[in-house]
Order: sequence, then C-alpha cells, then structure tokens
Amino acid sequence: MYFVDNQGQLDPSVNIALETFLLKEKILDEPILLFYINEPSIIIGRNQNTIEEINADYVEANKIHIVRRMSGGGAVYHDLGNFSFCFITKDEGDSFRDFGKFTKPVISFLHSVGVKEAELKGRNDLVIGEKKFSGNAMYATNGRMTAHGTILFDSDLDAVTGALKPRKEKIESKGIKSIRSRVTNIKPFVDEAYQNLTTEEFRDLMLLSIFDVETREGVKEYLLTEEDWKRVYEIREEYFGNWDWNYGKSPKFEIQKHHRFPIGSIEVRMNVEDGHIQQLKVFGDFFGLGEIKDVEDAFIGVKYAKEDMLAKLNELDIKKYFGNVTAEELLEELY
Repeated sequence: MYFVDNQGQLDPSVNIALETFLLKEKILDEPILLFYINEPSIIIGRNQNTIEEINADYVEANKIHIVRRMSGGGAVYHDLGNFSFCFITKDEGDSFRDFGKFTKPVISFLHSVGVKEAELKGRNDLVIGEKKFSGNAMYATNGRMTAHGTILFDSDLDAVTGALKPRKEKIESKGIKSIRSRVTNIKPFVDEAYQNLTTEEFRDLMLLSIFDVETREGVKEYLLTEEDWKRVYEIREEYFGNWDWNYGKSPKFEIQKHHRFPIGSIEVRMNVEDGHIQQLKVFGDFFGLGEIKDVEDAFIGVKYAKEDMLAKLNELDIKKYFGNVTAEELLEELY
C-alpha cells in the first residue's frame, strides 16, 4: 500500500478532488491510503438534497464550505478537529458495502491507544457505546473503489449540531433526541499519554499503525507531481468547486414520496403530466453502485400507474443502485 500526503491542504474541494483523482486516474500497483483535514465544511452525500441537509443561516454566518462528494451516504460535518481516512483500491466484487473490511485497521489502532469500546455498528458507523465518532461511505467506478470515513478527534460538536439539519425520523429511528446527544469526540477516551496530541499528531500515529512501522520514514509513499496537482485542480473546477455540483439546480416537484429503509432513506420527487412522468429526481443517503441518473432517466415518459412503474423497476438492477431492497418494496412505499 502507498500513502499519499496531501501536503497540508485544508480546502475540502481540493481534498475531495485529490481523492477522486487517485481513484479514477492515478492507477498504482498497490492500494492507496489518503488522509486529509478540512476547514469547517459540510460534506454532502452524492444523492442528497443539499438544501434540506444544511442549516443555511448557520452555514452562511460561519462561512462553512459545502462540498458534495462522489460517494453515497449522509452529510457529515468537518473541521480542524476532525480528519478523514480514504482507502483506494481495486473493487474485487465483494468489497462494496463491506465496511468492516476497511474500518478494521482503524478500530485496531483505536483499541491500541485506549479506545477499547470503539466498534462498527449499524450500517456504516463507528461508535463508542451509543455515540458515533465516525461516519463511513463508499464509491466504486470502473473496477476501482474508495472507502472513506471521518474521525471526530477534537471537533466542535456544537457546530455539528448547528450546521446539519437531519430529518426527524432519522434521529427518532436511533431512539435519541438530537444530533448532539448522538455524537462524540474520541479524545476523552484515549489513554493519558495521548490526551495532549493535536489532530495532526493523532492522525500520524494512526498512519504508523496502519503501515505497522515505527517511524514516518518507514511508510511507503507515492509523491504527487506538479502534473498530478494540476489535474487535481482541474477536477476541482469541474466538480467540487462548482455550485451546480454542490447544490444542484432542481425544478419544483408536485409529487414527493419519502421512506426510510434499512439500507437508508430514499426520496422520490416527480412531475406528472397527462398521466405520465415528465421529471423524476431521487434523493437519499443509500449506498449505490452506478449513477442514480440512470434510474431517473429510465422513468421519463412512464405511465404513473403501479403496474407500469413496477414493470420499469423490474427492468432495472435495483440492488445495484439502492442496495438490499426489492422493486415491490420500493413501489409499495414510494408510489
């Protein structure tokens, strides 16, 4: 495995562009590990409706970056007390949605520094008891994939509460009353020897642990070239520094259906004229392979009737796009 140093970059649009570059264009002979720390920002899941996930007034007042990533899943808050890890590798066919495979070395490190109760729980969360300190997501394309997650080490948890605006039913499904009661930093749980470390120092310890070496010099590394960085900034301009990508233009919809499945929330919005679907948009925090736009486009012109919609769903590979849910379940809850 190679480590890639992002050279202290704190702009989330650049860091996510770098991850995308390493995934799609920099094909090395071994997997890649990337770490990054972002300035205060909200990182939106690929299929989410940005406006409905953020507290816009708080975001504007506090100059928080908004960046949509390539992977599915939910929105997460980043700041200088939080760091992200990204494993970029071949998609071997059985790795997508296997969060245990990629979080195991992270959990092993946390146990070694005193966070004995850290574990993977539910769909994609790392927790201590009932409190979450890491959200994880995946994205796959052209035979390669990235599995990435966050670590709340010494983050501003009040900002997490202020910046995000989750659906009420998502909180209630966890049996809790608010984001603030659900999340935690891990710094209070580490052994005394690590209590005074900065986020960067703690991250660097994890790096040594994952590579099983004693010093930074022992870490196998790929050094980014000037040409690499040039391409990273081109990707940033095309996607992650682009308002249309991060927020997205969306028409008003007359039909709106939403349901939370075990695989995540799915929301469908439609405009129907003369009994046929004219526009359709899918939102949610599910983890899917492929582009959800394929599903949206497939329904244009379909009659707004159960049998016609079910027939169209059965033509599509539902599990590929949404995860473990059937066409009948989707239709029953969303029609």
